[in-house]
Amino acid sequence: MSFWAGKSPGMEAYRIIESFEELAKNLGIKVRYEPINPDEALPEAVGGLCRFKGEYVLIINPKAPASEQIRTFVEALKSFELDQIYIKPALRELLDEVSK
Repeated sequence: MSFWAGKSPGMEAYRIIESFEELAKNLGIKVRYEPINPDEALPEAVGGLCRFKGEYVLIINPKAPASEQIRTFVEALKSFELDQIYIKPALRELLDEVSK
């Protein structure tokens, strides 16, 4: 069963987020939790990856549901080369599911 269907693959949401934070750090990505005020153009903005002064920064809205925070991590991390590094199986499953 898919995490996106409301079930996690053996890990609680907060542990998944902690694991994604660690993975991002290992990839040199700074993770920042910043409130994002929705507007008409982006009513459900949760965050995203950007480059700031030559460094990758992943901004995540701390008020977003855990599932959306996880989705933001997955969307950001799937653009990196992850084949040659160890990733916990539950995280790898989430990354592979989005890449399909």
